[in-house]
Amino acid sequence: MNWTWFHKLGSPKWFYQTSGRWLPWLALAAALLIGVGLVWGLVFAPADYQQGNSFRIIYIHVPAAMLAQSCYIMLAVAGVVGLVWKMKLADVALQCAAPIGAWMTVIALVTGAIWGKPTWGAWWVWDARLTSMLILLFLYFGVIALGQAISNRDSSAKACAVLAIVGVINIPIIKYSVDWWNSLHQGATFKLTEKPAMPAEMWLPLLIMLLGFYCFFGCVLLLRMRLEVLKREARSSWVKAEIKAAAGQLS
Repeated sequence: MNWTWFHKLGSPKWFYQTSGRWLPWLALAAALLIGVGLVWGLVFAPADYQQGNSFRIIYIHVPAAMLAQSCYIMLAVAGVVGLVWKMKLADVALQCAAPIGAWMTVIALVTGAIWGKPTWGAWWVWDARLTSMLILLFLYFGVIALGQAISNRDSSAKACAVLAIVGVINIPIIKYSVDWWNSLHQGATFKLTEKPAMPAEMWLPLLIMLLGFYCFFGCVLLLRMRLEVLKREARSSWVKAEIKAAAGQLS
């Protein structure tokens, strides 16, 4: 089996040039999907028969919560790649994705609190799902803090990778907390094995918002990684060539 494609992923030059071609498309897709999903979900989707219009926060809360969990899984995968195959670009991905995942977790917690007030009568309860999501936020903070506290880049990469791998055990706890414990939180909105409980005019805009959030994540992650790659490879000849080419286009 030819593993050339895998080794290319570890090349900063290849990543920078390839990501530059993907960025405009991801940005366009994110803008279109999120715009359509928001208008459809907040304006045209019917009100829930029990929760009324307060359910509409689902179009922000669910994509943010799912992305927060997916992002941490990506951190763990990047950590394994960095530890096993010694790819420095994996550490770049890990360090750049952690703040995005932390913000998504904050958005999920805040929108959940806003949703919980009319539904449960309280902004916060020590529910299994909410508590495990709060732990996820602390794990993100831990990865970010480790990356900034350790000055040696290799030691920092190893420490962050280990924390990301160990902390990924929290993801299945978040997912199955509503099944394992007596949780106030409702079950999964989407299941691969079951038909959605809500009508199509309610779950289709949610699906569009999910896709939009993931495109947005990809766009922001690539932007952050490209900037970090330029910082780390500033003395490389290919970076100097890229800077000269960009200066030529501006002049």
